[in-house]
Amino acid sequence: MADAIEELEKKRAECNTRADEHRAKRDRLNAEAHQWADKRAAVVDELRAKSAEAQDHRRMRDQLNEGVREAKRAREEANRKADMMAEKVSELKRTHAPRTNGPPVWRMRKELKELEFRHMTSSLTKDAELRLIADMQRLQKEIKSQDDQLRKDPEVESALKEAEQAREEAESCHKAVEDLAVRAQKEHESMVLLFEEVDRLRRDADEVHQKLVEVKTASDDEHKAAMAAIEEVRDLEKMLYAAKTKSGIPVAPLEPPKEEDLFARFRKGGKISTEDMLALQKSAR
Repeated sequence: MADAIEELEKKRAECNTRADEHRAKRDRLNAEAHQWADKRAAVVDELRAKSAEAQDHRRMRDQLNEGVREAKRAREEANRKADMMAEKVSELKRTHAPRTNGPPVWRMRKELKELEFRHMTSSLTKDAELRLIADMQRLQKEIKSQDDQLRKDPEVESALKEAEQAREEAESCHKAVEDLAVRAQKEHESMVLLFEEVDRLRRDADEVHQKLVEVKTASDDEHKAAMAAIEEVRDLEKMLYAAKTKSGIPVAPLEPPKEEDLFARFRKGGKISTEDMLALQKSAR
């Protein structure tokens, strides 16, 4: 009987050591799980912030794109008006041109352009270049003279001012289109960069979550192993108590099982006495 008691005590010591090892590893894994949970929360917070910022850029981009469409419609209308006024001015210049013995303005403008092109592209002697420049200056002077006479006509002057105003309005609309388009493109680029960052953070969050699950699973396994070892210790203590009592060896009463022992037995579907149930209820209170 002494050998049996010694063997039981040896097994109990081994089970206690094993339970302590599993509990220590479980506690380390739980601490690591808390760290992974905190990291996951930080990544998710950053992901949500970046996603919200990206959505803000998307909304601004869409608003600016709508502004671009409106500005384009305004530009088309301004261009039509400018073209109409330019045609009106041309017609007035043709019908209200001053009576002169020289060629009409449109012909002098054409000749001036030809001379300017020849001056830029031809290799001329010094004398030829001077004569060409003199002809260009003469044409410019005659064109200006006729334009000045035309502007004295109230109808022509009014049409010229309206045409200039229409042209400036068209240019302003074109500039608005360009400015809005540039701003919309910047918002789009910012949005794309942020969504790329969101995708990266989502992958990071998935990896961290997977690691958290792995650590928690390992912690649960260690906890189950610890509870199994504790339950085995309790069974061995009962066997030791019975063996020592039978041998006439004085023994102290069995200590009531700890709370975690009772929970372990309850999870395994084992029987729990009325005293154990009262102990559990007391710990719950």
